[in-house]
Amino acid sequence: MTTSVSGIEELATMVGQHLGYSQFQTVSQEQVNLFAAATGDHQWIHEDVERAKSGPFGGTIAHGYLTLSLLPVLLAGVLRVEGVAMGVNYGTNKVRFTKPVPVGSAIRAGATLASVEPFDGGATVSLDVVVELEGSDKPACVAQVIYRYYQ
Repeated sequence: MTTSVSGIEELATMVGQHLGYSQFQTVSQEQVNLFAAATGDHQWIHEDVERAKSGPFGGTIAHGYLTLSLLPVLLAGVLRVEGVAMGVNYGTNKVRFTKPVPVGSAIRAGATLASVEPFDGGATVSLDVVVELEGSDKPACVAQVIYRYYQ
């Protein structure tokens, strides 16, 4: 279920609250291959399905940065800020890839609102995000992501 707020002021009242979870999304080999093509990261653990079967993870895995790059789509299912002109990615703090994401597995994001810092014309919003791997008790990624919302 998506948390929907009607502006920065309402969002600011929710600092410290867990905002919810996205739906699970399956990571496909096609996504991994396209990410490899876009970034030039063609390491065999990501693309070589046959070789990866006998590798350390028992199959191909998603790039850590692919997992991170899926946050905008995952977080769209967690938080919607209405009444702003636009929102943009502003950066990340302390990103850790704590468990590999096997191709074919599903991930989801949970988010807690860490801070809302106003600036002239908008606010900088930090979210503490945990990317869960379906069926695992250890997260795939933890990060603090930062967005800027403009009024």
